[in-house]
Amino acid sequence: MSSPDIIVVGGGAAGMMAAIAAARLGASVTLMERNQKVGRKLYITGKGRCNVTNHCTPEEVRAAVPRNGKFLYSVLEHTPPSWVEEFFQDLGVDLKVERGGRVFPTSDRSIDIIDALFREVKRLNVTVAVQSRVSSVSVQNGAVSGVEIGTAGDKWGWGECCKAVILATGGLSYPATGSTGDGHWMVEELGHTLVDIKPSLVPLESPDSFCAKMQGLALKNVVLTVKDQRKKVIFQEQGELLFTHFGLSGPLILSASAHMRNLEKEQYSCSIDLKPALDELTLDARLVRELTAGANKDMDNLLGTLAPRLLIPILLERTGIPGTKKAHDLTKQERRRLLELFKNFSVSVSGPRPIDEAIVTSGGVKVSEVDPKSMQSKKISGLFFAGELLDVDAYTGGFNLQIAWATGRAAGEGAAAYALAGRASPGKK
Repeated sequence: MSSPDIIVVGGGAAGMMAAIAAARLGASVTLMERNQKVGRKLYITGKGRCNVTNHCTPEEVRAAVPRNGKFLYSVLEHTPPSWVEEFFQDLGVDLKVERGGRVFPTSDRSIDIIDALFREVKRLNVTVAVQSRVSSVSVQNGAVSGVEIGTAGDKWGWGECCKAVILATGGLSYPATGSTGDGHWMVEELGHTLVDIKPSLVPLESPDSFCAKMQGLALKNVVLTVKDQRKKVIFQEQGELLFTHFGLSGPLILSASAHMRNLEKEQYSCSIDLKPALDELTLDARLVRELTAGANKDMDNLLGTLAPRLLIPILLERTGIPGTKKAHDLTKQERRRLLELFKNFSVSVSGPRPIDEAIVTSGGVKVSEVDPKSMQSKKISGLFFAGELLDVDAYTGGFNLQIAWATGRAAGEGAAAYALAGRASPGKK
């Protein structure tokens, strides 16, 4: 059996796109995935709905990338969100655009995206080798010559020759999907620099005991404001968040965490506006009406019309109002404290959850060591990178998958051009 032109390591979004792009240009491709199936992480993206991209311009994608956005200029011009939408529609997947430009399959099923990619992979005669773990990339005279491979449970020792290798192994987030960091130590072994590996789009831990008391409480249509230690607002958005036994989670928190770039070193403050539809004067008038109408009610009963059940004891505790206090006995000062807490419910943040709970890994291969057009290594000929392995990550909204598609396509086309030009001549092992 002849050796492939290209071996793609990692069967996620970037890896499958790279394999497709290379095969469309006529290269023979083997796609190697350590799991039993390709696309495992895609199954869980967008809560199982797969937010494939964002319906926006390349400039808007770059604006959603907090670091190294300029590095993506060429690949996003070549593979903008409009190209991604057309690509999936051509593969038979109907798409829809939701709030914030988020693009989903009309079916709301991530499996439709995975199946479409896999059908195209098979149509192009890409060899898919599942349960195959690449242990290292072989290099001879400064150029890729192949990979060392092991099947799950086997000892290392057999290899595969090729002209180019695309590493699309993902980061460290969600290790159950196969993102175990193998690519990171391979990258370092090959002489590349890894930059600042840490979690992004990750839940947050809080030292405040009231979070655990409200475990499971989801607040919808609230506004979260995050400030850095210089009191500068770095994030403000309306949406949903969740209290947990460790602190905070939910869509708003995941989005905010991507803006909190130095969680390990810097102090951030979170404030929740529980009633964003009402300004202070309107909310105060509402409080007065409720207190007047329920003058003989205990405060813990009266607040049931204004707050979820699990939140009421915390509101009373933090304002120093006894739950058994009658509404008609509430002082102006106590009402003021209650009003202020509704509009500014502060939560302390002590740090992020572990990286294996993050949706995205921030950091990765130093982009100055990678050609921004082809994704080829500047250190080793025939070595290409794609997806989360690179030191590029974005905010929520389909931007991270857009980066995966764009870098995957660039790496696939770059590897095909390199391999088909015959600039590397691997020997038999």
